[in-house]
Amino acid sequence: MRQRPRVQSNPAVMLGKPVIRGTRITVEAILEKLAADISIEEILRDYPRLTRADVLAAISYARRAVGTDEVIPRRVATR
Repeated sequence: MRQRPRVQSNPAVMLGKPVIRGTRITVEAILEKLAADISIEEILRDYPRLTRADVLAAISYARRAVGTDEVIPRRVATR
């Protein structure tokens, strides 16, 4: 039996941003907390509906999202 992914995107939920399945907690929110040096344990206290596996799924999703072979250079405006 195939498991449903923990991270899902739905245009009707949080404007289609990737969220943890069954919640409105975005991958972005989880990553922002981790980047602010907030521990997984603290995140789980802030969001009791999350599990450690959910947080790890968010990290894995982000790694896959930035792990693409396609690189799009950013244009810098010159004056």
